[in-house]
Amino acid sequence: MRIGFIGLGNMGRHMARHLIHAGHLVTVHDTRPEAAAEHLALGARWADSPAACAEGAEFLITMLPTPRIVEDVLLRGGAAEALPPGALWIDMSTSTPAAADRVAADVLDGRGVRRLDAPVSGMARGAEAGALQIFAGGTDDDFRIALPVLEAMGDPDRILHVGPPGAGYTVKLMLNLLWFSHLVATSEVLAMGVKAGVDLGTLRSSLLASPAASSFVEKDLMSILADGDYDDSFAMALACKDLGLAVDLGRDLGVSTELSALVEQIYRRSKAHHGELAGEMSPVRLYEALAGQEFRLPDPTIAPADATLAV
Repeated sequence: MRIGFIGLGNMGRHMARHLIHAGHLVTVHDTRPEAAAEHLALGARWADSPAACAEGAEFLITMLPTPRIVEDVLLRGGAAEALPPGALWIDMSTSTPAAADRVAADVLDGRGVRRLDAPVSGMARGAEAGALQIFAGGTDDDFRIALPVLEAMGDPDRILHVGPPGAGYTVKLMLNLLWFSHLVATSEVLAMGVKAGVDLGTLRSSLLASPAASSFVEKDLMSILADGDYDDSFAMALACKDLGLAVDLGRDLGVSTELSALVEQIYRRSKAHHGELAGEMSPVRLYEALAGQEFRLPDPTIAPADATLAV
């Protein structure tokens, strides 16, 4: 299949590489030509502009940082106008239904160009392994046509068709919002617990044995507890962007967002303290400071012998 791929950042560069390995004819574009070096070495073609990347493509995949950049690439960059009739635009960015609707209304509608929103979850590690979870919004036919392309980048068992156009964007924003909320709530709990004198490993074991157990406490938190890794592969600037989009969506829908807005404020405070390029889990550091210690386990593979597990 002829695929144009725009956006070779921390996630996109791995995704494009998997498409090449799967045997597709891939043309790539990025604002940084050097980002395409590995893809060109594997046989991909380089396009000097978004429009050139879209010309003649059966599928155009965009993996871009913000909704504004998505619109810039598709509209002002000419990619939407360059797509041939019958092509399918697959936007895998964390964006909004409104941005895609503007692209469709301005260019795609009436030209026989279809669209699928298919944002991803799994961080850079998942992109590198070709094991992303993908949430697709679009028609049944377009999802079926796109599925072999999506399977080259994601885990086939976790590629979900979640509804009509726009549903993929919404599900991804809600996933991020809940994950960031988990991070803030867990950090607050750990800070209070250890400052009250409870051993960190005992506290975590107790949480895992209780109704408060979560995948975040069991798995995601371990990058910090074991390695002090706050996930620099996804920057605080992007985390704050996603939170802002989610809060804005809630307000547009008339849904109260008091808790979400507070989580967003905490993330923005962390960005101010730790920098825009700090890892997405950096808000934990705010609570480590309150607790007076870093959250680390001496041996993460061994639960404390004196742990009193909750029921």
